[in-house]
Amino acid sequence: MSFLAFNFLRYAAPGRSNGELCSLLPGWAPIPQGIARRWQPFSYASQRPLAIMPALFQVETGMLKLLNLLKDGRFHSGEALGAALGVSRSAVWKQLQHLESELNLSIHKVRGRGYQLAAPLALLDAQAIAAAAEGEQWPVFIHDTIDSTNAEGLRLAGEGQVAPFLVLAERQSAGRGRRGRMWVSPFAENLYYSLVLRVEGGMRQLEGLSLVVGLAVMRTLQAFGVKDVGLKWPNDVLVGGQKITGILLELVGDPADVCHVVLGIGINVNMQANEQVDQQWTSMRREVGATIDRNRLVAMLSQQLQHELARHRRYGFAAFQEEWEQAHLWQGCKVSLIAGTTRIDGVVLGVDGQGGLRLEVDGVEKSFSGGELSLRLRDDS
Repeated sequence: MSFLAFNFLRYAAPGRSNGELCSLLPGWAPIPQGIARRWQPFSYASQRPLAIMPALFQVETGMLKLLNLLKDGRFHSGEALGAALGVSRSAVWKQLQHLESELNLSIHKVRGRGYQLAAPLALLDAQAIAAAAEGEQWPVFIHDTIDSTNAEGLRLAGEGQVAPFLVLAERQSAGRGRRGRMWVSPFAENLYYSLVLRVEGGMRQLEGLSLVVGLAVMRTLQAFGVKDVGLKWPNDVLVGGQKITGILLELVGDPADVCHVVLGIGINVNMQANEQVDQQWTSMRREVGATIDRNRLVAMLSQQLQHELARHRRYGFAAFQEEWEQAHLWQGCKVSLIAGTTRIDGVVLGVDGQGGLRLEVDGVEKSFSGGELSLRLRDDS
């Protein structure tokens, strides 16, 4: 799959299993055993301005310097690159090979002209995000490569990092989707975004939260000129029936009291081709015909989330129910709801006040929610 969604949910509640608790919320899934970490309590949305934190990189220093020299998309001679890096031309050649193999970047090599990235590369940058941001600015941690931005968010929460904060990455080495699916995460093409929040007041504060995040993403894409954007219950954003965004929320702590929620969002931004993808997908660049500034996208998405999350905290999901149904692409469609080996056929009526799916099943309205449910169109829809 080509869209990042995160799948490391853990409810630390006495006497309740992962599966029991996950069944209470749509868009959530259990965390694999052994991932959970201890955490320390910290505050929720701070009212004071928060400074953007420096970007954190894991690529070898020399490779990162080389990448920054090449990112303009122009030709650079081996001699000039070597001089800038303080290494020999043969060392430059080895680093170029590492860039191609490790980051799957395409580099043109032309005798007499030098080396050139196949396309200019714009990297995520904390200062650029801050410059484009309006309203409250969350601390942001940027990684060139990481296993999962959600997993890193959970680790930072466990180490006492004050929420809210944001984790971004150029690439994920172990991106995962719902129900353990692999998520393809090419370098510097898409957005891998995890926002960590502290939530007080128990489970009622979480009702319909993944659906609210979907609305925020949809409006952000529309602001960039992406047309015909719609939602699929519980956590997908589609364009023309093709997936452009995946969302999955994770939780750590006590769902009856204080817990910490990671909002994991993966958006196909500038990706144009990927042979690893096994389903229909599209990207913002495909839809608008131009390269998208990912730093501006981060700023606008964060601003939209701030607005919608504040409304959700004040009024709950019931305030979003009607507008979410208007954006639901499968409203009124014949569908199959699948949970393991169980299949329920029905017609989509909408969602309830808690974000559960309302289906007409054999003439009777029923509501369904749970992290392991899969919704599919029926052949005769």
